[in-house]
Amino acid sequence: MIQILKANLNIPEHANAFIRLLDEYAQDPMGGGKPLSDYARDNLINELENRASVHIILAFDNELPVGLLTCVEGFSTFACRPLLNIHDAVVSAGYRGQGLSKKMLEAAESLAKTLGCCKLTLEVLEGNKVAHAAYQSFGFKGYELDPRMGKAMFLEKCLISNS
Repeated sequence: MIQILKANLNIPEHANAFIRLLDEYAQDPMGGGKPLSDYARDNLINELENRASVHIILAFDNELPVGLLTCVEGFSTFACRPLLNIHDAVVSAGYRGQGLSKKMLEAAESLAKTLGCCKLTLEVLEGNKVAHAAYQSFGFKGYELDPRMGKAMFLEKCLISNS
């Protein structure tokens, strides 16, 4: 039976599930194709516990961790309200195509409403057509203020080495 819950990283089963699922995602081509670094494995739980703006949603099939959303609160200056960004979305390979992402997204939306957020945001790789279709079917769409200016683009500037 699938259970969706807001994780408490002080519970070892939740912390271990988070690391296991995030590492699975990191090793997937959509996550970069490399395992989590030893530094991330050793420090991530403590760092996340120090950030009240981070919310973890986990999915379990009985005791087996099978899904993860890492959500980070942000702020919309135009709406003058918080927003919730889905930073990581993971469904274990054997559980894809069963509607698990929708259940986790529903949990994230419920959390966002509880937090008074004005919207959910996320990024998705152009080549991840399955995830893109899942997000669109849930109501996500490209962000634009004025169609003449086009849709927003996600950019980054790395400040540290990821190796």
